[in-house]
Amino acid sequence: MKKLITITSILLLSLIPFSQKTSAAESALSAKWEELTAPDFVKAVSQSGKVCIIPLGIIEKHGPHMPLGTDLIDARAQVLNAVKEEYAVVFPEYYVGQINEARHQPGVIAYSPDLIWKMLQETCNEISRNGFEKIIFVNGHGGNNDLVKYFCMSQLSEKRNYAIYLFQPKTDPNEHRKVEELMKKLPPSTGEHAGAAETSYMMVVRPDLVKIDKASMQSGDDLNRLANLPDVYTGIWWYAKFPNHYAGDGKYANAELGRALLEEDTKQLVRMIREVKADTKVPELQKQFYEATSHPIDTKQ
Repeated sequence: MKKLITITSILLLSLIPFSQKTSAAESALSAKWEELTAPDFVKAVSQSGKVCIIPLGIIEKHGPHMPLGTDLIDARAQVLNAVKEEYAVVFPEYYVGQINEARHQPGVIAYSPDLIWKMLQETCNEISRNGFEKIIFVNGHGGNNDLVKYFCMSQLSEKRNYAIYLFQPKTDPNEHRKVEELMKKLPPSTGEHAGAAETSYMMVVRPDLVKIDKASMQSGDDLNRLANLPDVYTGIWWYAKFPNHYAGDGKYANAELGRALLEEDTKQLVRMIREVKADTKVPELQKQFYEATSHPIDTKQ
């Protein structure tokens, strides 16, 4: 009799429309903007607390052993890890950034400065127009550091309906201890661009794209060709130091270090997303500031 009931149950289940059999996991909202349907997008804006994250990367050489999209791949992996714990919508792959210093290398995509700026501004404006009020930048490319900070400051030039938050994690001694211990096992000067740390990260995120046997094909040594100008900053500084667009030595990379780095970054980003969601100060101060800028003569002196 039990066997008959079981068979009957299976037959009845087979009659249920496929759409009704969708599991909870399958029906959950994707965090990726590009994967959402239009109706689900509306739900996602609400579920995210109106928070959207842009992982910023670039298309540039990463030594002789790493993919051109390393910065973007790593940044997106970090963000997608974090939003599993604290939901936010993740903007599609964004690689329009500053990389003029690597234009001499194959595969590099270096847009003009005015296009870079306009693209980022209009992207933020469009994100806002679609219902988001808070935008988080997670920058995976060192060449963008000055750009994104100035971009954030420039938002005060006119009234905006959104606030931008740049993820700038501070080193937590407790969380960083494991990374520090693993880094101490490596020879000195193995970090930086496409070096041991960045290669270790990619070994965890996309091991299939790392050609570790090629890591020593080129030199990542610092040539220090502007040693005669110790008090000068010039745009050619990176090329003067690392013409191969490779800094350090990736051959010392290991997955254990990569996992430790990714875990540390993810923890900090999850915390930051929660803080941004709860924040009322930045929007409040921006509103106050924008109002004051329309009549500066009335600002109390």
